[in-house]
Amino acid sequence: MRRPAAKPPSNRAERTAERREAIIEAALDEFISRGFTATRIDDVARRAGVAKGTIYLHFKDKESMFEELIRTALVPLIGRLHAPPPIGGSVRDAVEAFARTFIQEVASTRRGDIVRLIVAEGPRFPSIADFYYREVVSRGLAGMRALIELAVSRGEIQQKNLARFPQILVAPAIIAVIWQSLFSRHAPLDAIEMFASISI
Repeated sequence: MRRPAAKPPSNRAERTAERREAIIEAALDEFISRGFTATRIDDVARRAGVAKGTIYLHFKDKESMFEELIRTALVPLIGRLHAPPPIGGSVRDAVEAFARTFIQEVASTRRGDIVRLIVAEGPRFPSIADFYYREVVSRGLAGMRALIELAVSRGEIQQKNLARFPQILVAPAIIAVIWQSLFSRHAPLDAIEMFASISI
């Protein structure tokens, strides 16, 4: 008599990963609807359909859950900025492509809600703001600065001081995130066109 095939060991790992993902999704929903301060572990557990103790198997507290949201939703996006421009392509094209991607994938999506939460609650929770700066902002600025310096060396950008203030090129994307939630119903903003109007 043949034995039934043993389940692959990855099944347990897959279930654990799925549970973790459900917790992260539930946490995002709670943070967006209630804000960081009012969100409770109990509410996240209820929304995720897991026991409260299950959450503590994955995260030590709600701050670590919020950090995971940043790590999974935004850090990979910033990583794209460090990719070199395509062969034959201009640095300007690379910068515009990143700005377009950021605006499309952040400003009008749930990722933008994470950024808006940080803007709203970061001053009261400096450790979260510090984490966001370290994992997202500093990396984004470093990537943008490197692209600007490359463009200067190629003669594509004449304003050498722009490398000191890469925030200028990031500003349209940040404005788009804030504008989207506050004013888009009154005056829709074409952030890509706004970015294209910047003279570099």
